[in-house]
Amino acid sequence: MRLSYGCPERILIKNGTIIDGTGNAGFVGSLLIEGDHIADVIPGNAPTTDEVQETIDASGCFVTPGFIDAHSHSDAYLILEPSAASKISQGITTEINGQCGGSIAPRFGEARLSGDWATLLAEKLTWRTLSEYRSQLEKARPAVNTVQFVGHNTLRSSAMGYEPRSADEDDLKKMTRLLEEAMDDGAWGLTTGLIYQPGRYALWEEVLHLAKVAASHDGFYATHMRSEGDRIEEAIDEVVELARLSGIRAEISHLKTSGRNNWGKLSAVIDKIERAMSRGLLLGADRYPFTAAGTDLDIVLPDWAQAGAAVAEMERFASPVLRRRIVEEIDGSLRDWREVMIGGTWHDENKKFSGLRVSEVCGSSPGEFIVSLLEKDVCKTGAFFFGMSEENLDKILSLDWIVPGSDASLRTPWGALGEDHPHPRAYATMPEFFRRLRSLGVTCEEAVKRMTSLPAGRFEICLRGELKKGYFADVAVWKENEFFSRSTYSKPHAFSSGMQYVIVNGKISYRSGRFTDNRGGRFLERRKK
Repeated sequence: MRLSYGCPERILIKNGTIIDGTGNAGFVGSLLIEGDHIADVIPGNAPTTDEVQETIDASGCFVTPGFIDAHSHSDAYLILEPSAASKISQGITTEINGQCGGSIAPRFGEARLSGDWATLLAEKLTWRTLSEYRSQLEKARPAVNTVQFVGHNTLRSSAMGYEPRSADEDDLKKMTRLLEEAMDDGAWGLTTGLIYQPGRYALWEEVLHLAKVAASHDGFYATHMRSEGDRIEEAIDEVVELARLSGIRAEISHLKTSGRNNWGKLSAVIDKIERAMSRGLLLGADRYPFTAAGTDLDIVLPDWAQAGAAVAEMERFASPVLRRRIVEEIDGSLRDWREVMIGGTWHDENKKFSGLRVSEVCGSSPGEFIVSLLEKDVCKTGAFFFGMSEENLDKILSLDWIVPGSDASLRTPWGALGEDHPHPRAYATMPEFFRRLRSLGVTCEEAVKRMTSLPAGRFEICLRGELKKGYFADVAVWKENEFFSRSTYSKPHAFSSGMQYVIVNGKISYRSGRFTDNRGGRFLERRKK
């Protein structure tokens, strides 16, 4: 029986084990969805009703809130590939985007998007402001919700380009204006990537000033710190002091201790963070469940050679004198090239290197190989850096304040995105996070809480992250004994298994291994206090 015209559609999910996201014990029951909200959560046998448009028999499945990716980079690709295939297929219904200092907007002056974003978006890249981006996003109808932050590097390059200098008063005024406009347009706060161009040239006072601006708009702060290795303790001190002086709520991005020499610092790092949390100065941290980081390969260039980002790097490669200097400095570095794997490449001659370690293919000169690779790819080459400890990863994931963040943009095995070679975390963060927690003795209920209500509460994403009457209907139906990653570093384009249904704002976006065109994602509004 169909409901009368004008009534919202109803979906009944019955016979599943409901794990509601709060950490409470799961129970067999039913979930009734009406329109974009949860109408009821019913323990025990399924109710008798024929006034539903679809009934899902979830026998043998968990029924949980949709997962929240607390650290994502899908801003641009939600326009290009709104199915969000690699994310939705692992149960992600909300992404927190604009991380590590790089966001899709605002984009003015010399600001350039990352090379892959700009190349693949091409004629779709029409917006400047966050409001204009939001309009474009809503036309695309993404499958997942997005929480959008503003990146400091994007602000800085919009206001003052890529010059390797500190900001002056006029620069700060421009960045302030752009940040305030973005906050008014729906941004949730500020992120930094203080190892990247051009944010690495920002003095602490510049970041503090912008954090105060974001805090005045009730915004949050998430940071890829100045160091995740040799100076990680000093970097944490900087974040804590910034939070203290600005009053902003701060999150440390993808917590790690990079480099074998720094693995022993983890206990001191955790102690610093927990002491700051106890004083209300930090929210916590996110982490992906892998021991290889992923970023652009040009991060291995000498500091002076990175100034000005890709355009300036290419100019230096064209100078025989500067090119020779770059090659010599790379060859003379102490980096272990067995720990660096080539990721996504763009030039046809470079494709054969994706998935291989630099040590396997560089010959006698890593510097010459890397410069040649970058030059052909116009400095868009990706790389994976195996500089982390498995034991430390387990210690980090065992902390009850760590939430999952893929640190990846969405991908698909088809189309333009299928030609890339992404980190497996783009496809597999949630099953790997869940499996790791279970192996550490964490209950199913607590693991689901960390993937749902904990990040929702931390970032004040209202009425999401729990299965509760009146909450938005973001729901995942999945089989625990089949929920596994199939993506690898050598063959990353593989969907996770075990996910049966994914519902976003009441719309079934993923059904029995197939993506539907019934996409229900939204640009989430920041609730103003």
